[in-house]
Amino acid sequence: MNEAIRLCRELAEFSEEAGKTTRTFLSAPMKDVHRLLGDRLRAAGMKVWIDAIGNLRAVRGDARRLIVASHLDTVPDAGAFDGVLGVVLGVLMAEALAGQPHKLGLEVIGFSEEEGVRFGVPFLGSRAVVGTLQPTSAMLQAIRHFGLDPAQLPEVRLAPGAIGYLEFHIEQGPVLDSLDLPLAVVDSIVGQTRMEMLFLGTANHAGTTPMLARKDALACAAEWILEVEKEGRSQSGLVATVGQIENTPNASNAIPGQVRVSLDVRDACDQVREAAVEKLIAGAYRIAPTRGLAVNVSRRATQSTVRMDPALSDVLASSGMHRMSSGAGHDAMIVAPHVPATMLFVRSPGGVSHSPKESVHEADVEAAFGVGLQFFKDLEKQLV
Repeated sequence: MNEAIRLCRELAEFSEEAGKTTRTFLSAPMKDVHRLLGDRLRAAGMKVWIDAIGNLRAVRGDARRLIVASHLDTVPDAGAFDGVLGVVLGVLMAEALAGQPHKLGLEVIGFSEEEGVRFGVPFLGSRAVVGTLQPTSAMLQAIRHFGLDPAQLPEVRLAPGAIGYLEFHIEQGPVLDSLDLPLAVVDSIVGQTRMEMLFLGTANHAGTTPMLARKDALACAAEWILEVEKEGRSQSGLVATVGQIENTPNASNAIPGQVRVSLDVRDACDQVREAAVEKLIAGAYRIAPTRGLAVNVSRRATQSTVRMDPALSDVLASSGMHRMSSGAGHDAMIVAPHVPATMLFVRSPGGVSHSPKESVHEADVEAAFGVGLQFFKDLEKQLV
């Protein structure tokens, strides 16, 4: 088996849940991931450390360096390759380049959090390295519990001198598979808005409360969720999703008194995305009073569409590779305003991701590794 695939599957065993791959921000199994990858990076001659946000960091060479990075956290019951493949390919690049003189340095980063599972806010690791993280008290507590010092967060920042950022990532969609292509260069990452809606009704007895006297928070949320789906279908390219529901008191014989739901809206056009978000907020405020409820709206994160660096992308796609945009968010969108960035997508068979059925083709991974090494060499030639 391809060493990258083997290593990804080994890392998938480090999990919070037996029989599943679940590894959230600064959870205990992240220490095992750091140990395994850190040992390999040290053996490749890299200086290795864990920074104050829990990112795995490794560097070799002078300030002029290429950063290869992705994330090490997962969604619940995840596959083995989302995020992790990008870090593993960075480790294998470090090993392949070890013991040789290079004008270009290399930094490998395994970001501690990209998915936003634990605190509802994504990109904690990459936000910290570019200086835009605003940690909550809960995040600071998690950092301390992991054995790190939040007072050192300002030191997490990237050192100056990086000439580029490369992120390998599985596509997480069906485009490359439908085109029967192994790889693609990412030109842009679509913008996204993440929100939370709290529908506030009245909990009561399911058997004794007449239907017309109810203030059912779940029924209200369900009506609004159908509007979310309708809006998401209203124009090509726009997607809108409610993926998380917390129902209180969550008992079969009780009327729901409080329901908290997530909202995720994405589009390559920021104006389209924002218009959809405002329409859905207005819909929640319109629906709730008709049922005698109140609603609280919270914005968790907003990220504009980010274009990858054209010059770097041209170098990466020098062999005439397919180019496309990414509907999923990635750490590259956080780093790109600060360091020239590009991404390489690896085909996702069947378009499956965020699932234990997530997979890759061995030949695709080998091709991606070869492209990454050539990219490093091409950038190094530009330094002469």
